[in-house]
Amino acid sequence: MTTVANPVPAQDLSGLTGKHFLYTYANGWQYEMYVKNSRTIDYRIHTGMVGGRWVKDQAVDLVRLDSDVYKISWTEPTGTSVSVNVLPAKRLLHGVIFFPHWVHRHPERSVCYQNDHLEQMAKYREQGPAYPICVVPEFAKITFFEDCGENNEDVIAVDPADLPEGYADRVN
Repeated sequence: MTTVANPVPAQDLSGLTGKHFLYTYANGWQYEMYVKNSRTIDYRIHTGMVGGRWVKDQAVDLVRLDSDVYKISWTEPTGTSVSVNVLPAKRLLHGVIFFPHWVHRHPERSVCYQNDHLEQMAKYREQGPAYPICVVPEFAKITFFEDCGENNEDVIAVDPADLPEGYADRVN
């Protein structure tokens, strides 16, 4: 139990680490995330402003807020910051994406396998402009959820365009 003196709930992250899920935001954007471990995620973006982008080993802050309520937050090399609340049992997610102005103006520049373009992302970020920030808050439905175990490099290993037809349409 948390209190003013002890505000941090028990941090059993096993309900989310090693989990892989597809989700679709209310605005129609479809994403995929694999919580590789308590410190990193891999993800692909299937549709939306930066559809086609994918990333491995993104450093994150992962916390358990309550039983079956998790928050994953990170800042990307592009300068984009993201905070996602995940409720696996309810198959619900709420994300807030904070796009720097340069990404909002030129989203195509960040549509790539980011890991191979870190220096270029840093250059774009430094060139800016960063402000005004484009804030995208949306609820999403988790349409597919599975346990792949932690640190599985095969879960997100190819470009979204190289996936089999219907991959992102899976539902369970």
